[in-house]
Amino acid sequence: MKKVSLLLLFVFLHFFFGAEQASARAKVPAASKVKKVSISATRKRQKAGALKSRSSAKAKNKVRTKARFSAKSSLGRHKRLVSFHPRRMRATPSPPVLSAGDLAGLNETANPLGLESNAALVLDETTSSVLFAKNSEAVLPIASITKLMTALVVLEAKQDLNEVLTVTTADVDRIKYTSSRLPIGAKLTRREMLHIALMSSENRAASALGRHYPGGLPAFVDAMNARAKLLGMTNTHYVETTGLSSKNVSTPNDLARLVVAAREHPLIRTYSTHEAFSVEPGGRALQYRNSNRLVRNSNWDIVLQKTGYIAEAGRCLVMNAVIDGRSVVMIFLDSKGKYSRAADANRMRTWLENVKLPTLTRMEDKQEG
Repeated sequence: MKKVSLLLLFVFLHFFFGAEQASARAKVPAASKVKKVSISATRKRQKAGALKSRSSAKAKNKVRTKARFSAKSSLGRHKRLVSFHPRRMRATPSPPVLSAGDLAGLNETANPLGLESNAALVLDETTSSVLFAKNSEAVLPIASITKLMTALVVLEAKQDLNEVLTVTTADVDRIKYTSSRLPIGAKLTRREMLHIALMSSENRAASALGRHYPGGLPAFVDAMNARAKLLGMTNTHYVETTGLSSKNVSTPNDLARLVVAAREHPLIRTYSTHEAFSVEPGGRALQYRNSNRLVRNSNWDIVLQKTGYIAEAGRCLVMNAVIDGRSVVMIFLDSKGKYSRAADANRMRTWLENVKLPTLTRMEDKQEG
């Protein structure tokens, strides 16, 4: 009986604990399933919320874009679409630099020919008679017209034109910080330096010419001023050889004397009027073009020319040209606009061709009378 009781107890315990384990096994997957379902539902809700948020943002942006870029204004029955552009950050333009001529009020001078130049002078090179004058005594910066005197000093010093000159850091523009096609270390003959300085206004070439003068640049500048004095250029002063400094000043009357003196040198006439010239300063060849567009105009017979520009001087041009068989010296200082100096020369030429030159009088005298 005792054995039967133990057997029954054993069977009871076996079934009891077996049922507990089965219940536990059944509960575990159920909980896992609930957890998975819960996580999946949460992710779906988050995804739906994100999509909704994105679509809402897109809709708002679309509305803003429409409101920003288009607006309707009604005029009676008619409607028109007004387009708006997005705001762009614009750099504040710097105020224009007034030239010395403008600061002196020369732009208010009566101008019967409509010249853009604040100062001008035209004279008969043979007789030295003045054919036209406008502010011809005004002392103004002359920019690269300076290089005519640079060339004059080099040639009259009879320096070896075949001597090789080297561009150094001393030739770098530290006045206007302009660039140059001649790199540091470039080597050219004095003749080539003179050629591109006159024809293309190459500043480093003009600087190198001054440095390779006996006594260096200071002695060269002294020679420039001494030559100007000998020519009777009483209102002219030079401080360097390129014209980058606004302290290089002169007047139309003085520059006419310089043009006449420079005209006596065949090399100045030839180099200043070449249309193009190639040099090899070391490495690849450099092709230079004339800075005066008129030399490429077959309607002009130009004997000598030089251009110049810095902000204080405006656009400058001096020429010796043959008009109607007569050798004429033309000076234009402080002109406005890239092509204005050439346009002034064309206006002057047309005027000279349509008037009787022997009867011309000074425009300043005419205005004063």
